[in-house]
Amino acid sequence: MSSATQDESCMLRALHLARQGEGHVEPNPMVGCVITRDGVTVGEGFHSAYGKDHAEVEALRVAGETAAGGCLYVNLEPCCHHGKTPPCSQAIIAAGLGRVVVAHEDPSEQVAGGGFEELRAAGIEVVTGVAEEAARKLNAPYFHRLRTGRPWVIAKWAMTLDGKIATAEGESRWISCERSREIVHRLRGRVDAVAIGSGTARADDPLLTARPAGPRLATRIVLDSQARLSLTSQLVKTAGEVPILVVTGPSADREAMENLAAKGCDILQLGENASAARIRTLLTELGTRGMTNLLVEGGSELLGSFLSAGLIDEVHIFLAPILFGGRGISAIGGDGIAKMADSWKLADLQMEKIGCDLYLHGPLLRR
Repeated sequence: MSSATQDESCMLRALHLARQGEGHVEPNPMVGCVITRDGVTVGEGFHSAYGKDHAEVEALRVAGETAAGGCLYVNLEPCCHHGKTPPCSQAIIAAGLGRVVVAHEDPSEQVAGGGFEELRAAGIEVVTGVAEEAARKLNAPYFHRLRTGRPWVIAKWAMTLDGKIATAEGESRWISCERSREIVHRLRGRVDAVAIGSGTARADDPLLTARPAGPRLATRIVLDSQARLSLTSQLVKTAGEVPILVVTGPSADREAMENLAAKGCDILQLGENASAARIRTLLTELGTRGMTNLLVEGGSELLGSFLSAGLIDEVHIFLAPILFGGRGISAIGGDGIAKMADSWKLADLQMEKIGCDLYLHGPLLRR
């Protein structure tokens, strides 16, 4: 096996390991590590949870003294600062590694090339850019939050073959099959927050929790400009068990907000009247709170507002083999686009059969 092929193979293994931290490590990135010596793997590890040892330290612990003179593969630049854990760059130097292969630099201000500098200053060969595209896809939400200050927005909906998410009377349970709904629960269990509009909250009275529970407990968010969320709704009644954030507008009734707060709801009143401006402000606030992933579950108008504002980063669509026709509610509301050239397109579209449904998902291309 050539050196380049070995590097690619080991980096892909590191990425596979990294994925095991999904939902556990945020707001940190997912990182996996492989250590080889004379072409043989002697240690592996991954960042398993926020605050726990990083992938490099885990792999070095497994490799022990056999790491000396070996090669370390990791999908993100080793940290060089004291955070929740000591710097990985110093652990690598102390272990006597001769070569470090990295997919790409960590753009966070605490690292930003500093890890590479420390390793090279210690005489360690550093190779970068191996499986870089795959590594960037893996941690796209992390890089997005660093770049924009906002969480990665995942839009999800289930629809009929004719693009409806509810009948003309508002019925939507259940468009997707049970196996599709299990995937939705897994999505909820790995994100920081789940958002719906006030209309969906009234019509469906959802709980918005992951069942069974996942690695994260998502904050339930209701965009409710007038603070009309019912005090007897499932969301409000469970406010003491699962966080709920009610996002209101400038004209929301003060007493209504106080009543919701008294039930345990967190109230965020935003001053913008325009929905796009309000959503941007909300996302910035969520980023400030350290949130990396936001799942938007609808309804039609909320999804339309996010799309029109260019604030959807990834979509998950469950296409059911049924038809509603007529005045059924479309998946994406709002004004929409006027020209085909302005349409949004999915990048790296994935499709699979889930029960009787077709499951489509992938990131949106930036326009």
